[in-house]
Amino acid sequence: MRRVWCIARALASPRPLNPTYLAARQWQRRSSSAPPTAPDLNPQTFALRDYQEECIQAVLDHHDQGHRRLGISLATGSGKTVIFTQLIDRVKPLRENATQTLILVHRRELVEQAAAHCRNLYPDKTVELEMGTTHASGNADITVASIQSINSGSRISKFDPNTFKLILIDEAHHAVAKSYRKTLDHFGAMKKDAEVYLVGVSATFNRSDGLKLGAVIDHIVFHKDFVSMIDSGWLSKVLFTTVKSNLKLSDVRLTGANGDFNLGELSNAVNTPENNDVTVRSWMEKAGNRKSTLVFCVDIAHVVDMTNTFRRYGYEAFFVTGETPIKERTQLLEEFKAGKFPVLVNCGVYTEGTDIPNIDCVLLSRPTRSKTLLVQMIGRGMRLHKSKEDCHIIDVVGSVDKGVVTTPTLFGLDPEEVLDHTPSEIVKNKFELKLQEAEKSADNSISPPIRKPSINPEVYNRPWNVTFVDYDSIHDLLGDTTAERSVRQYSNNAWVWVQPGKYVLNTADIGYLSIIAKPKGGFYATDTRAMPPEFKKKLKFSAPYLRPRTFLEHANTLEDVLHGADTYAAKYPNMLLRYDVPWRRREPSEGQLEFLAKLTKKTVDEYRQEGLTKGQAADMLTRLKHGAAGLLKSIQTMKRKETRKELKALKESTPLIELVKLGKQKT
Repeated sequence: MRRVWCIARALASPRPLNPTYLAARQWQRRSSSAPPTAPDLNPQTFALRDYQEECIQAVLDHHDQGHRRLGISLATGSGKTVIFTQLIDRVKPLRENATQTLILVHRRELVEQAAAHCRNLYPDKTVELEMGTTHASGNADITVASIQSINSGSRISKFDPNTFKLILIDEAHHAVAKSYRKTLDHFGAMKKDAEVYLVGVSATFNRSDGLKLGAVIDHIVFHKDFVSMIDSGWLSKVLFTTVKSNLKLSDVRLTGANGDFNLGELSNAVNTPENNDVTVRSWMEKAGNRKSTLVFCVDIAHVVDMTNTFRRYGYEAFFVTGETPIKERTQLLEEFKAGKFPVLVNCGVYTEGTDIPNIDCVLLSRPTRSKTLLVQMIGRGMRLHKSKEDCHIIDVVGSVDKGVVTTPTLFGLDPEEVLDHTPSEIVKNKFELKLQEAEKSADNSISPPIRKPSINPEVYNRPWNVTFVDYDSIHDLLGDTTAERSVRQYSNNAWVWVQPGKYVLNTADIGYLSIIAKPKGGFYATDTRAMPPEFKKKLKFSAPYLRPRTFLEHANTLEDVLHGADTYAAKYPNMLLRYDVPWRRREPSEGQLEFLAKLTKKTVDEYRQEGLTKGQAADMLTRLKHGAAGLLKSIQTMKRKETRKELKALKESTPLIELVKLGKQKT
């Protein structure tokens, strides 16, 4: 590991580097270096990996079935660009004279990367860019365009929709944005009978990524995640280390459609001298000998302070942000790839798309509630490279009570699980072993609530097959919130566990939404509306609800189905749905307490003394309404059966005993 100063001199520095000075000094250092050499892009024939060919065939097969808008879900480092550029020649046009291809991306680096692949693979085709001050003619065989540029002014008008056979979207989880939909409308790709094929590729698709992607992608036809890619040897081996810190996030607000942390408040919480010092010292102890470490921070201020901290300890560190000039950013990246300095610090620049295969350590100093973002960050270090044997992921973990997603959660473990240089296969085995422990005494006929927060069978589509939980009364069952813990990792809404394999989100007088586990794995979601009063009167119908309507047919994991159901639920008022709204912390109403008391054989005063809140009472009533009493009866029935079995077994195993009377003996 190279160092620019000795530690003593760095620590003796009279003042930390401020952002302006650090940026100037960084650029002065870079500009004195030789310019980066261009990559070797001689024409060659790509030898496709088996799964890449399988993926291409899946796309072509769905085209033969008449499907137009398809998605491909592949882990970072799997060669997504290679796959979609191969499609250019193999997709046959739907109309005569439609021979052109458009590739849409959302960042400059991705434009240049895609264009290089196309020129390499198709030296006889014309490849043009539509980006910034570079304007395409509109007539090239392949046009690679940034989504911002093609939508700027009237630039899109030069492209004739009738001459395009294929639209490819890189990092297609962005495709639901208005700018993408506007572009796709121009080319006719959003029509039901579209005459142009659309293929979107992403490392962060979920197989049912809510309802959002349904506006653009009809079918995700191929999926291969990073765990299976590592197991197959197509991605680098990975070591995981979690670092416990005193970081507290309880006061950081959640914002945005996905409910991640407010960046300004998150920066204030994370970017402290103490936390930055813990982060760098932990890296020094666990991965200080790594050659190429990529650090993820919250914002520019955090990037600058973290870079300062590395330099104080004598490590040559440089930073890149969205405000870094393109020339400097390109030069820094090329020198980092060449191993000329060991630490590159960034915020929001290298989460996706950029190919830096030599990264052998990823330092996560940016907490998130987004599994997508977490996978994007760790994916930067998963590419194979001759200079490394594995990649070390160091996750600096603070409090996890606000749904922070950590590396253990990717394997179905508790977010607070501590890992230390743990290989991915061992992390996966930890989950399997804990699951086996839970299933040893499982009963196949009925499933209780999940009582062990460190085990989440839903993550890997395990059957609802967990150890019995004893409840002394209906009140104990109603008050058990253990099963909601896994839900809180992924949703801000007040989903309530009501019975094995079913969660309900009450929408008050409107009705309720349900998430239901399928017997053979996976989930689906339904919307059950309340019967309109006028219908009841007109039809003399006494049923309180209309027939349930399925709005999400299949999701692989609990996270996926919650994401989809929450997206659908956004049409309802937040005050009815969220579990953190003020009314849920108020005192319960008399009507709530009286109803609970009537059904649970506890008095209203007893409930008051327990300090029950309005939200807790509402959840208990939801659980009652959707079958808790019947569930308790079933559990008690099963317990009685088990008791009878035990008594019978005891009787059958008891040996004959001689009964002795005074003076006589009788057998």
